[in-house]
Amino acid sequence: MNPVQLDGAPRPGCRVVESEIARAAGILDRGGLVAFPTETVYGLAADAHNALAVARVFAAKGRPADHPLIVHISDADQMRHYARDIPPVAWRLAEHFWPGPLTLIMRRAPGLSDSVTGGQDTVGLRVPAHPMALALLRVFGRGLAAPSANPFGGVSPTTAAHVAYGLGGAVDMILDGGACAVGLESTILDLSGPVPYLLRPGAVAPRALAAVIGRTPILLAIGGPRAPGRLPSHYAPATPLRLITDPDREWRHAPRPLAVMALHPPARRPVRCRWLVMPRAADAYGRALYARLRAIDRWACRVVLVERPPATEAWDAVRDRLERAARGDSTRETRARQGSGVARGPRGHGFHGRPIRSPKE
Repeated sequence: MNPVQLDGAPRPGCRVVESEIARAAGILDRGGLVAFPTETVYGLAADAHNALAVARVFAAKGRPADHPLIVHISDADQMRHYARDIPPVAWRLAEHFWPGPLTLIMRRAPGLSDSVTGGQDTVGLRVPAHPMALALLRVFGRGLAAPSANPFGGVSPTTAAHVAYGLGGAVDMILDGGACAVGLESTILDLSGPVPYLLRPGAVAPRALAAVIGRTPILLAIGGPRAPGRLPSHYAPATPLRLITDPDREWRHAPRPLAVMALHPPARRPVRCRWLVMPRAADAYGRALYARLRAIDRWACRVVLVERPPATEAWDAVRDRLERAARGDSTRETRARQGSGVARGPRGHGFHGRPIRSPKE
């Protein structure tokens, strides 16, 4: 596990206000949508038992109907309400990693809507490690179906301002819990069959999983249950992104203006190029990644060149997100057809009574 705080305890800058939590729970109970913080990214929540509310999530995001949602629960005991044939290893993993950035895929229990599972016989479950998320789940009392709170295929939000800028008009309330501590989506582990498969890398690394389950899960690039974030093109900024190996040489041949994200300062002063020096530690890089990509989108660059991260396990999640973002042409075309800012709301409808503004990292 990385050194960020993942136990659901209060963090500096995060204040859980009981009246705000109660208001959010009431909105969800009436079929509304609430964006809320987790340690990974902000989620767009609906009552997992309300098919009409879940349909609003898909409409707000422009999300394909067969793309399943993760159900967030308040504790491991709630697994019994959403999953059947729960394997013993699931309880061990929950004890070690929940609350935390690990999603478990299991056979779904009867009664859960097809809209949540994408019509599959499996469901993804997670207990988030954020005090505001846990407070909301405990007060609401039921599972929340919650993908990332952004237009489908784009850069996930890691602050409340990101949510407001992208989905403001489609969200009934945004809970502001500060910047996300991890900044990348959860690890997804498939336990629906006899062999555990890693469907998406995240902050919980294969080595940590192996210490609990007794074997290293196999990364399944293709096949298995459909799960969030596995499309070839995903997490894509509006600015075309290219992965490169030698930033000092390759920026000179790229169209200007451009941006570069590298692990070191430039060897010489770049011209019409914004050079961002990224953290050299994988967890800090992941925490900063989405905010940096959003900042670059505001700079009207023709391209962003990103230095390939190291090919080690610690960097698996970052590398996965960047490789999918680099295939983002189809995502950008979809967003262009839908219209930019399609879900943005009028200014004045913000979170905690504050007006919506463009995000400032």
